[in-house]
Amino acid sequence: MKKMGHVYVLLLAFLLTQPVGFARGTESHSSDTVVPILVYHRLGPVVADSMTVQTSVFASHLEYLQTNGYTVIPLQRLIAYIAGEAPPPPSRSVVITADDGHRSVFTDLFPLISRYHIPVTLFIYPSAISNAKYAMTWQQLREMKDSGLVDIQSHTYWHPNFKKEKKRLSGDAYEELVHMQLTKSKEVLEQRLGGHVDMLAWPFGIYDDELINTARQLGYIAGFTIERRHAGRSDNLMALPRYLVTDQVQGALFGKLLAMPSHLHPDTKKNP
Repeated sequence: MKKMGHVYVLLLAFLLTQPVGFARGTESHSSDTVVPILVYHRLGPVVADSMTVQTSVFASHLEYLQTNGYTVIPLQRLIAYIAGEAPPPPSRSVVITADDGHRSVFTDLFPLISRYHIPVTLFIYPSAISNAKYAMTWQQLREMKDSGLVDIQSHTYWHPNFKKEKKRLSGDAYEELVHMQLTKSKEVLEQRLGGHVDMLAWPFGIYDDELINTARQLGYIAGFTIERRHAGRSDNLMALPRYLVTDQVQGALFGKLLAMPSHLHPDTKKNP
């Protein structure tokens, strides 16, 4: 985890310098509904590291959403819309996700989403569950899933850095690793918790065409990055953007993150 934490620090430093909005060169039809997908990692009473959001700050986020007329929708609802299988979600919709499976997701996040009765999707790498000291147990995950508020999806089996592994391994060994990471995570989660696992959060936000093709072949219908923009029908279903939420995202900054970029508003006229 120390090594992973160092990588996250470097990643966070880059992400926080990026503007909120659609990536340069990406176009969206005026009729496209775009939705922010938020991703948290761990909560706590104090900021222990760059990926920790204070529990009080997370509570303030949920209060802001309720007070300002936002609707937290299930991630699957948004995917159905982007795939063209469902009508647009309500205006001012938001999706909440949490990656990795840290125990604070059960002790701190779960009570709050239960109080507000909002849906959340967890992306889990199963190798840590009931093994690593920082992680939840299978019993805790099952309790969350049984609540009806929590959907559990894949974050690979042990959260590898595919970019580094591709350089380190031979072609065949790398392909074998990718296949195992995507297949075993899906199989273990389905066997342990039931349900259907067909969504994948790319570890460290790393993906490429080869990884996407493999994931599709193995039954995944959607993948998620940590690019800082709203998600809509103009996006690749296998590389949907999410906002990495840190403890600094509070108050007006949280509101700014949620707001639809003005140039994407259906009533905004295009510049000549």
